[in-house]
Amino acid sequence: MKKRLAALGMALSLTAGVLSGCSSKLDNSEVIVTMGDMEITADIANFYARYQQSMYETYYGMTEDTWEMELEEGKDYETSVKGDILTSLETLFVLDAHKDEYNVEVTEEENTKIKEAAEAFVAANGDEELKAVSGNASTIERVLELMTIQNKMYEAMVADVDTEVSDEEAAQKKMQYVSFDFTTTDEEGNSVELTEDELAALKKEAEDFNELVQLEEDFSTYAVEQGYSPQDATFDAESTSPAAELSAAADALGEGEYTGVVQTDKAYYVAKVVSLLDREATDAKKETIVQERKDTQYQELCDQWIKDTDPEINESAWKKVDFKKQGTTIKNTNTEEDAAEDTAAEDDGAAVDDSVDETKNEEQ
Repeated sequence: MKKRLAALGMALSLTAGVLSGCSSKLDNSEVIVTMGDMEITADIANFYARYQQSMYETYYGMTEDTWEMELEEGKDYETSVKGDILTSLETLFVLDAHKDEYNVEVTEEENTKIKEAAEAFVAANGDEELKAVSGNASTIERVLELMTIQNKMYEAMVADVDTEVSDEEAAQKKMQYVSFDFTTTDEEGNSVELTEDELAALKKEAEDFNELVQLEEDFSTYAVEQGYSPQDATFDAESTSPAAELSAAADALGEGEYTGVVQTDKAYYVAKVVSLLDREATDAKKETIVQERKDTQYQELCDQWIKDTDPEINESAWKKVDFKKQGTTIKNTNTEEDAAEDTAAEDDGAAVDDSVDETKNEEQ
């Protein structure tokens, strides 16, 4: 089907050839989660889960084997992802329940786009595929409506977040550095660790560089002249790249000062602090801080609302949504025959994406 049909940023195509097995029979009216007076039925849970599953399987190459991969004792990948999906579903429902508090509603235009997307999805897939994903029009419309509300609720719930961040709070410094790595590459391209003698020689090399570079006016120019590849890095006290030890050493210095030889478990480093306030990096950090404030406020509210409903999960019904036995995929259908229609669909898709775009807290 065409890109616009999914109304979620991509085309979701489910075909008989993609279904690798059969899950236990799922009754769409079964209740998967009870949240106070709210109920998440199997059709909603299954369609939403299959959409998320298709993202994993298409973009991350998940297969039956990887779904079975154990992440920790007694917990495989499928269990972990399905747990996240349930939390996302619970979030969708509590946001819907609280939407009036924020004057959030789905507009007539958005409802029209949602209805068109659902109808097109149904038309593009066969009965067997639609049954496998609980893909009836009313279910799809409800999922898209919930996602539209979620997107709008996020913006409303974070509207009062403080967006002022001082230079002091966001300050990012800048250094130039050279690394002397503890590994090298052999003729076949394999990484090879240095011997003890080679490491000792490397340390002497780093010490000599540190001593001589301080006699030069420009760190990078001298490093290049000596055959090294100097790098720039912006950092603060908590930075871990290129190495936490290097950032900590550099953070204690003034502008124009040198770290000396800093040893980590992977390399020796020599760096010079060239700025105590990198404007571009500091401004970018400010945006990150504001986004973190918004995400924290949003998530704390969602978590509390979910907790207040005391969710009860129907494990036996949820188990029937089985990623190991039923695969999905996302498929672009940019054939020559569809090219003109797909081009026109991009305009429609943009309008739909505005109303039902994935929210900021969704997992990939």
